Amino acid sequence: MRTFSLGLALVLGLSVGAQAADRRVDIENQTGEALTHFYASVTSTDDWEEDILGADMIEDGETFNIDIDDGSGSCRYDFKAVFEDGDVLVKRNINVCKISTYTYSR
Repeated sequence: MRTFSLGLALVLGLSVGAQAADRRVDIENQTGEALTHFYASVTSTDDWEEDILGADMIEDGETFNIDIDDGSGSCRYDFKAVFEDGDVLVKRNINVCKISTYTYSR
């Protein structure tokens, strides 16, 4: 299992509870296709930010641990996954402070 980080910056003014929340999520790919791009953005924005995977991908059957913390203090994120066959799956309003695994399957 590989680990990727979306950012570890601390923002002044966050509550202790928000700072302490664990935003690491195992992304499981059970789709039959390689997941080539993965984005996680705070629900309050329309910008997908950067591709967290960069040049890497999540092969079918693999699980990657990603730190979704972008320093905003938010727990709610939208996920966008792009697959090798061109399919795009978007899931909105995921509470990354309450889940430890998110599975893509078709």
